[in-house]
Amino acid sequence: MSNVEMNQPGRMARRKKAMAWSFVLMLLAIFILPMSGYLYQGLSATAQADGATWQNQNPRANFWRSVREGNEGYTANKDVNGVLIQSAGQNWRQLRNGPIATLGALGMLLSISALLWFHFRKGAVKIEAGRTGQSIERWSKNERIMHWTVASLFIILGITGLSLFYGRAVLIPLLGGDGFAAYADFAKLLHNYLGPLFVIAIVVLVFTWFRNNIITAVDKEWLRKGGGLFGGGHASAGKLNGGEKLWFWLIATAGIAVCISGLVLDFPNLDWSRNTMQNANIVHSILALIWIAAAFGHIYIGTAGTEGSLEAMTTGKVDSEWAKQHHDLWYEEVKGSAGAATKNTASGDAQTSP
Repeated sequence: MSNVEMNQPGRMARRKKAMAWSFVLMLLAIFILPMSGYLYQGLSATAQADGATWQNQNPRANFWRSVREGNEGYTANKDVNGVLIQSAGQNWRQLRNGPIATLGALGMLLSISALLWFHFRKGAVKIEAGRTGQSIERWSKNERIMHWTVASLFIILGITGLSLFYGRAVLIPLLGGDGFAAYADFAKLLHNYLGPLFVIAIVVLVFTWFRNNIITAVDKEWLRKGGGLFGGGHASAGKLNGGEKLWFWLIATAGIAVCISGLVLDFPNLDWSRNTMQNANIVHSILALIWIAAAFGHIYIGTAGTEGSLEAMTTGKVDSEWAKQHHDLWYEEVKGSAGAATKNTASGDAQTSP
């Protein structure tokens, strides 16, 4: 038995352990980060656990209560012409906290439910012919660094963004008013400061992989067959299949729109109008929720959903049988290039030999 065959069980065990720890770390981040509000409650001598008390002690609530009672006020905001209560702002709040929040939560729930149903009904896609032990380079080191930079920022921004979006309804009952206020301040700063870095990373990603994601007739056929998962026989693919290209174009369109609207919200000192800020918030919220719901599928397929996929972005290499099964056209191209290189090397050695 060769060394490759002897070491294969150990490598597979390490891959499974890496996948398991990836899921554990993501789940811990999702659940533990919002719980940091408890730390504030435990360390602060003045923290109050009662959400109702927090509401009564909120100075902004007292101010707006006075405004709504019809008392005279003053505003230096030229955009509202001295009107303290803007009806468009109330409409924005009702739209954001009503249909957008409801449909966004429903969309994410449906995405997770569909993936769970698929996983327990059909299971992970295995390498049908088994591993060969021969590896093919799929992604370079720089490409993997770029991918994990974007992925890490996306997860942090997703957690903090969802916490702020649904925090009043979900987290205040869990953390209390002061606990949520402490976490919200931290989450807001983290979201606002990491946002511009995320924009830069997304722009670099789009420009780097743009040429590889032009949709061809092969990709359309792949999409028609659902990647071969829903019948219709084998679906051929180049280095990137139709599904991966759709994910790229979601980033290049909706993702860029999320970035632009986020920058508008991140820099209110540029004197945007209140209407512009409200519209940017609506666009940011809707597209970010769609992006997150779609990301669940991308994460699933790249980890537990497809055997051998995760190592492409961890080691940069994939098993040759994985390449042949999922990206047969790319596999043939790589094999042809390797064969030509070997032939040229052999020819050169023959010419230089005495």
